[in-house]
Amino acid sequence: MDIEQLARLTPGDWYHDVRDQLKWHVYRRSETAFARGDAERDRLSDPDEVRARQQRIRDFFISSLGGLPIDAGPADARVMGVVKRAGYRIEKLVYESRPCNYVTSLLYVPDDLNGRAPAVLFLCGHAAEGKGYPEYQRVCQLLALHGFVVLAQDPIGQGERLSYWEPDLNRALIGACTLEHDHAGAQCVPLGWALARFFLHDARRSLDYLAARPEVDPERIGVTGNSGGGTQSCLLMLSDTRLAAAAPGTFIMNRQTYMYSGGAQDAEQIWPGFTAAGFDHEDVLIAMAPKPVCVLAVTDDFFPIEGTRRTVERCRHVWERFGVPGMPELVVDRAGHAYTPTLARASVRFFARHLMGSEVEPDYERTAALPCVELWCTKTGQVRSEFADASSVHEACLAKLDEVAAERATRSPQARLGEARDWLRQRVHHGRAACDLNTRSYWSGHLDDLSVRARIWWSQPDLMGHGLEFVRSGDEDPDRLPCTIAVWDGGTDRLEEHHAWIRRTCRAGRAVLVLDVSGVGALRPHALLAGTSEAEFYGVIHKLADDLMWLGDSLCALRTYDVLRAVDMATEPATEGRRDVRVYADGRSGRQCIYGILAAFLDDRIAGIDLEGEPPTWSDWVRDRMYVSRHIKAVILPGALTHFDTDECA
Repeated sequence: MDIEQLARLTPGDWYHDVRDQLKWHVYRRSETAFARGDAERDRLSDPDEVRARQQRIRDFFISSLGGLPIDAGPADARVMGVVKRAGYRIEKLVYESRPCNYVTSLLYVPDDLNGRAPAVLFLCGHAAEGKGYPEYQRVCQLLALHGFVVLAQDPIGQGERLSYWEPDLNRALIGACTLEHDHAGAQCVPLGWALARFFLHDARRSLDYLAARPEVDPERIGVTGNSGGGTQSCLLMLSDTRLAAAAPGTFIMNRQTYMYSGGAQDAEQIWPGFTAAGFDHEDVLIAMAPKPVCVLAVTDDFFPIEGTRRTVERCRHVWERFGVPGMPELVVDRAGHAYTPTLARASVRFFARHLMGSEVEPDYERTAALPCVELWCTKTGQVRSEFADASSVHEACLAKLDEVAAERATRSPQARLGEARDWLRQRVHHGRAACDLNTRSYWSGHLDDLSVRARIWWSQPDLMGHGLEFVRSGDEDPDRLPCTIAVWDGGTDRLEEHHAWIRRTCRAGRAVLVLDVSGVGALRPHALLAGTSEAEFYGVIHKLADDLMWLGDSLCALRTYDVLRAVDMATEPATEGRRDVRVYADGRSGRQCIYGILAAFLDDRIAGIDLEGEPPTWSDWVRDRMYVSRHIKAVILPGALTHFDTDECA
């Protein structure tokens, strides 16, 4: 067999189909957590129990995001211009939600207000134009025409807030919306943050500004938005008790139905540990009870409508505990993913009923979108061209990186590494079920002057480990040879580029086990959605890595455990004469050598680690504004940089 044929060996050709095992491992664990959460919500029997759960939701959610930036008093907005329209005016605003973090917004103020009016915070979905997107303009106009003060803000990475905009080039180096969100959001995770903390903080500061306006009654403020704006609405619903009503659009569903749909989600839509804690989209709605909520949905959505219907129906008993029947409301339009005219009219009716005490019949045809440029709050259309000191998520990550590094430096190396090892061990072993290895070989043969065995074993009860073991032909009793476990990107898929090292190591009298960790090499999962690369954002590895984050876990921790189980296999009783196990970690081929570095840091049975190239560090990656995203979701260990970096344990 030649080396290309060897790289294509898979247990599925002989004994066991392993391509879907990682997916089903994640799904089974998620199903257990979903069932536990359902049971907890079903037991809510009176208002006091609901209030206790609401407090637990808020406390857990904010903590899971890494806390929120400190508010710095009322937002001091600059009015950059005014647009007069029939029945209302639009004020073009810029304010800082954090120092130098400029938020561009539009305030719609109805004419002839009689006293303080109700208001709605409009949060934009994933449209590159942000607040200027025609569909969103028309919803805001419709609300203003019916007496609501409306504030619509540009989210991070949209409208006038492109974080990777280069004024000299007059373009963004990273695309708008989800491309930017995922690029910046990934760098938050090893610092103990989730990107949602920044979206939530911006929304809270916009709510601060809206509540402080003299035209607004702060006791009658609602929130709405669809898609990514529905997400942001949910962030506020989960955490801010000032809301009087909410109409989240085309986002509310449940985790189970979306998990099975196979799609990944955007960075701000990943809430670490939320599923493990027993929470789901039902808890987004429950957090508002007994206040009025109207869920806006469409039938032809990538957010499954059956999940939406189930969530709303299951929550109604909570409002009934407060003596409020018929809540939450559900409005479903037979349409695709959008804030449709039907949903726009429904939201205006809902807010008028509950924030004004009146019934209205909105006329959507009275609205007409303006050219986006006429609504710019900056002269150039981008805050990074207007304000030399403008900063966003990446700058916040750099400051946090310096902060955690300085804090680590205050402790002695011995104390720091001891604490780091304890923390890492808990992350790597948490939730893993012990099982017998049941090691077996499913193929043996030769490659040049080397003997080869294809080996499988159980890393966890439903996850097989896999590797190709090489020894020099003619070596007696290869199970007793000293063994080097090789960890590099691609595992057995990339034998050819490492062939010389394998031969050299075997000729030195060692066995080499080229390891496939979960989802790599022969264990590579099937694609879930057509046209997505497994190694890039929105590929299958991205999706499964995020599903693990919902469980308070990570693919990096799981794969490090796979390396430890390979050590178990290399030292199990059948090979009890083997005393020298080492790890070879090749950092030249990518970042996945991190798993070998972490395993060697944890396991004293590993006699040493042989590093090829400089070990990749999380700090260097976080500092790199324009990093290459390939495989990045697979090597992120949430919160690790608050304890250590890879070069410290290598």
